[in-house]
Amino acid sequence: MSDPRPEGARRLSVEIWIVLGLSLGASGVFAFVNLIRKATLPGGLRDQTATLNGTRDDREVFDFVFQVLNIGFALVPVALVLYLLSLDHVRERVSVRLGLDRARWRFDALSGFGLFALIGIPGLAFYFVGRAFGITAEIIPSPDIEYWWTIPVLILAALQNAILEEVVVIGYLMTRLKQIGWTTTSTIVAAAALRGSYHLYQGVGPGIGNFVMGLVFGYWFHRTKRVMPLVIAHTLLDVVAFVGYLLFADALGLK
Repeated sequence: MSDPRPEGARRLSVEIWIVLGLSLGASGVFAFVNLIRKATLPGGLRDQTATLNGTRDDREVFDFVFQVLNIGFALVPVALVLYLLSLDHVRERVSVRLGLDRARWRFDALSGFGLFALIGIPGLAFYFVGRAFGITAEIIPSPDIEYWWTIPVLILAALQNAILEEVVVIGYLMTRLKQIGWTTTSTIVAAAALRGSYHLYQGVGPGIGNFVMGLVFGYWFHRTKRVMPLVIAHTLLDVVAFVGYLLFADALGLK
């Protein structure tokens, strides 16, 4: 366990702020400012868009390179938190502590698909209700230019999002908050609030929807100590959103 003394708790608190400042905490601040910017434009959020995987360059080769680099460097905070957790004086490997090992792969796979079904339909409902009330921007999950490598890169982007968010927000943050003395309820709510915050650039609806998703995922980790099912569920959600939009947006009249 980590040092329970006051100076140990202070050290971990500083560590948490640094990690979040380098990763999803910073994203939350930018998303909040972006929400205000979009809400104060003519037409408000109803007339705004949020592109999740936009084209990064007009030339295909540089677009591909920038996409891959973005995915790779976005995972650096994951390496950081796994390293920091490995410094704790505990016998278990970090992968075991966070439930990222393959020991319960059947349970992880089935649970991941179950959580995907549980979260997916309400998530769509939050989006469309938010659009109806004018508190959610139009989300464009895929780039406007399609190449032969677009779908594989979108799948990699979905996997990157899932690993980053679930390892940092659920595995790392919840572990550290409990180590410095937070209650289970406050830990789950704080992690869910962080998840909701960095989705606010999409509007209030997605912020609320992701907060609710965070409550479910946080409670799951509290009960099972397994992050892998959350990574699986999150990856499936994003793959369906990214690739599904690319393949079926025209047919569904979404473009």
